[in-house]
Amino acid sequence: MSFTTYAELQTTIAGYLARSDLTTQIPDFIRLAETRLRRDLRIRQMLNTTTLTCTSGTATVNIPSDFLEVKDLVVTGNPVMPLNYESPSLFSRNSRSMDAGKPLNYTVLATTFKLAPIPDSNYTLTLVYSIAPPFLSDSNTSNTFLTVCPDLLLYASLLEAEPYLMNDARINTWGTMFDRAMGSLTRSDEKGQYSGVPLAMQTTYI
Repeated sequence: MSFTTYAELQTTIAGYLARSDLTTQIPDFIRLAETRLRRDLRIRQMLNTTTLTCTSGTATVNIPSDFLEVKDLVVTGNPVMPLNYESPSLFSRNSRSMDAGKPLNYTVLATTFKLAPIPDSNYTLTLVYSIAPPFLSDSNTSNTFLTVCPDLLLYASLLEAEPYLMNDARINTWGTMFDRAMGSLTRSDEKGQYSGVPLAMQTTYI
């Protein structure tokens, strides 16, 4: 059975479960599955690029609301200058964290990036990051998980029904299918990232 919308996914899950008493729980299973994939899955279809502006004299910049993870953060200019990540504890001990100048380092604190040195001018930052796809709902009927990896979302949703399916042998099957789908998607994504990139030939001199 194919499914491309939130409603069709719910119908498919209901068919797999074959439990009419779990219909009202299915949206919860899907939400928990999406939360799991937000936490564990990183594929190129989840990447986004945006620009941020840091203000002179202000050490923090707000993080996008759909932010999951930094892939790259640079100060835009010529040349482009990558910012170095430091853990919050290391950043707090950074002797330059109270200086003013062009940012060199950053850390992530709650919903902000904190920069060091503190910007001495307005700078534009370019952020490449992994996004959290919006949750499916009656008003948001599709998202990245449903379009790119519907099988993974299906099996993840079915696994969330485990507390209601005590000692059900299907759980092991769904777990195996989830692992296979995750592995296949990861391998496909790795190949896709390097497709079209010319191979570099190494020459060995004797």
